[in-house]
Parts: sequence; structure tokens; C-alpha cells
Amino acid sequence: MNSLRSTARLGSLALLLILGACERPPVAVEQHGYRGVAIEENQNPRTLAALKRANAVPDVVPVVPGDGPRAADTYQNVKVLSDLTVPEFTRVMLAITKWVAPPEQSCGYCHAGDMASDELYTKKVARQMLQMVRDINSKWQNHVGATGVTCYTCHRGQPVPAKLWYTDAMPNRAVGIAGDRAGQNAPAASVALASLPNDPFTPFLLGSRDIRIESGTALPTGDRHSIKEAEWTYGFMMHISDALGVNCTYCHNSRQFKDWDQSTPARAKAWYGIRMTRELNLKFLEPLTATFPASRKGPHGDVGKVDCATCHQGVYKPLFGAQMAASYPELQGVLHPAVAPATTAPAATSGSP
Repeated sequence: MNSLRSTARLGSLALLLILGACERPPVAVEQHGYRGVAIEENQNPRTLAALKRANAVPDVVPVVPGDGPRAADTYQNVKVLSDLTVPEFTRVMLAITKWVAPPEQSCGYCHAGDMASDELYTKKVARQMLQMVRDINSKWQNHVGATGVTCYTCHRGQPVPAKLWYTDAMPNRAVGIAGDRAGQNAPAASVALASLPNDPFTPFLLGSRDIRIESGTALPTGDRHSIKEAEWTYGFMMHISDALGVNCTYCHNSRQFKDWDQSTPARAKAWYGIRMTRELNLKFLEPLTATFPASRKGPHGDVGKVDCATCHQGVYKPLFGAQMAASYPELQGVLHPAVAPATTAPAATSGSP
């Protein structure tokens, strides 16, 4: 009898595990390609509602007149937003305190007692990040389109974005006779808990390795692509799918994954997005390594770097495509002609990025 009860319990547990891997109906299906090639998106309305709440856009800081003296002529040590007028400059600072700074610190998160001081590392980082935002909005239209980005796109009201990546801290050698595991067989969130290499970012978002799953020739040649590269690619694709909350057919035609002519327009946007993300890491984040304190770095002393999830956070377009950046033209690029150097010493009352 006890044996029968144990068997029944095990059977019930197995059934729960099987059902736990399934989506509870109803599931919404949206077809966006030819019939028969499975170009469709499947979404659970319950999780979709939660995602929409998490991606709600904050209230816009009231718009201000664009005229008035330039911030660089009024405040000390303005190095990035020098083209803005004082009202525009103030508006951006108010927005940043909502988007990034902890409520209990507000302006004090980046500024010491003397607002012009560069004492706090957070102010130096903020300068670099403002340059990065403007760079994205002005240079990477092929990826961000009319949606653009603001500080809020990544930070979501937190001083550190929820989604960053650091060099893998796990040892390369497994315990026992397994030997070099090459980052595999240790399911990680970075690859949606698959047993693939859990650092697909270093080859593609710092390096410029080819994203390939097969060679172009039957026999080994100079352009031969290895199984290892295929594993990195699969891991990276798992990351993209998880980061955007989509499946493979959001970009690819399932009848011929590698054929660009049969792919969706989203694949071209992803191509630009990968190159944009790589440039952001190399141009804006890696140079901040010496600026960040040890407490803000990874186990190997590297800075947090961006990947697809940093902006997307589970949805196909950050903030579901809300054009938040359009409400902040100050972050779109230079609004006014270049400011000539001040002929007199600026006021010593305040300063900022």
C-alpha cells in the first residue's frame, strides 16, 4: 500500500512538472508572415498585462521655452549639455533625478555640495551616459527609429539598470573528470537557462565574431565556422529571444533561417542593434572602467555592459514603442549653434554635466 501511495505521489509530481512547462490557455497568436511557415507570435494575455504595467512611461516633465541664456554661459563646468539654454538644461536635470537618482539622494546622487565639482564618480558617469544617449538618437536611427531612447529606457527609475552583464565569474573547469566545460552545462539566465555557453556576449557584443551556425563550404576553408561558434550563436539567439519576449520567427523564416530574403524586416533592425550595442560597450562603457569604484564592478573587475535586455526588458520594443524620446528634444542632439567660449568667468553657483 505504501508503495502504491509513493508511486501515485511520484506520478502526480511528474504530471505537475510536465504541466508547469506549458502555458495555461488562452494564448494569443498573431500571424505576421506567410501561412505554413510559422511566422507568428504567441503571447499569454496575463503575462502581457504585467509587462505593460512594467513598461509604463512616466509623466513628462513640463516643456519649457527654448530661449534664454545658454547653460554653459551661466553655470560652471558644463561639458556635455553646453548647447542647451538654462530652462532646457534645468528640465533635463529634473528628468534625470526621476529616471536615475535614488529618491533619498535626488541631485546629491551626482553632485557634491559644490554643484560644479567633479568629486563624485556618478557625475562623470552621467556625462558619458548623456553623450551615449545623444549618440544613439542621432546615429542609430536604423535601430531605434522614431522611438529613440532616454535615460529611463534602461534605468527605469533605478541608479543601476536591472539588466547588465559582466564577465562570467564561474570557473572554466568543472569538478571531477568533466574537464573544461567552456561555460556550458551550467544553465544561466543569460541564455534563457539553456545548457549552451552562458557568455554569448563577449564574442559578439565586445568582439566582432561572425554570428554563424554553419560553414559556407562543405570542406574546411579559410572561412570555416566551428561548432563552438554555432554554440555561441545559439546562446546569443536564446538571449535575444528572451530579451525581446519573442520567438525565432520574429526575425527568421522557419523554412530557411539563414536566408535574408525570406526573413522579416525585424532581422535587419537586429543587425543594426547588435552593432550598436557593441559600439556602446566599447566606446562609452569600457572606458569607464577606471572611473567606477570596485563595488560597482564585476568579479573580474569589469564594468557592467549592455546587451539587448538592458533596453528591451522582455518586450519587442522598449516601453512597447512609446516615443518617450520625442518629448525630450534636449536628448536628440545639438539644438542650437555651437556655443562660443565665454569671455568672462561664469557664475560659480552651480554646475552639471
